Amino acid sequence: MSHGIDASAKATSIGSLELHALSLRRHILRMAERVGQGYVGQGLGIADLLAVLYSREMKYDPKNLAWLDRDRFLLSIGHYSIGLYAALAEAGVIPVDELDTYGADQSRLEMSGSEITPGFEMTGGSLGHGLGQAVGMALGVRLDKKASRIFNLLSDGELQEGSTWEAAMAAAHHRLDHLFAFIDCNNQQADGPPGQVLNVEPVQEKWKAFGWDTQRINGNDIHAIVDAIDAAKENSGKPHAIILDTLMGKGVRTFEERDKNHFIRVEPDEWRLAREQLEEYAQPRHRGSA
Repeated sequence: MSHGIDASAKATSIGSLELHALSLRRHILRMAERVGQGYVGQGLGIADLLAVLYSREMKYDPKNLAWLDRDRFLLSIGHYSIGLYAALAEAGVIPVDELDTYGADQSRLEMSGSEITPGFEMTGGSLGHGLGQAVGMALGVRLDKKASRIFNLLSDGELQEGSTWEAAMAAAHHRLDHLFAFIDCNNQQADGPPGQVLNVEPVQEKWKAFGWDTQRINGNDIHAIVDAIDAAKENSGKPHAIILDTLMGKGVRTFEERDKNHFIRVEPDEWRLAREQLEEYAQPRHRGSA
């Protein structure tokens, strides 16, 4: 019988988590360079959260993905899959070498992932459905008397969808305190900043008004992510909303500074520069973990 992997068997120091996030970013660049374009900005921006969840927080068994006591991670934002593929490879769910097939014909690693990919709990290509499915799963594990937790990553743009707020209201009504929603506020969507498309602020105040335990943090600060999750776990009786202010392209200065990086097309000569900039970003983290 599988007993899964719990937090006691995982990385706990901030330095080790930062190095794990760096490894994810290296994988993300490797995948994106293969196709020359894609949602690399989102993957780089969310790597810190994925490192914390998969190498510290979540319980799962890479050898038994159907383990009923596992925690579930739902990627509502399907085009962020490049980041989740990297996390799943590091977690041993998929082979690291398979990352080289990203975006290729017949690959299990499509640009927008689906339930055919090991480790994916939902197909997230159509936005606005992740939180509703997360609420359903949270109710399900409660009925099954499982200790599993549900972690849902959704975007600021998805707050423009009415279905998100219907799910938020249901979660608070049912007091789903084993449900964690991470809202990635990177201030970009396909048609521009949310404030210009359909303003969603004030995000934290809205989630609080819907009855959620809420925090807003720097989503590229691993220490802040760890502290926020630990604080949420001490607050019972309410679902938890952790709003993450992230920078798309984090760690690669050229990508960070682009005016529009929702979908990045990268020239062949820019990849070497991107890799060099990521290693420059990594240097203080290497020193801190020595």
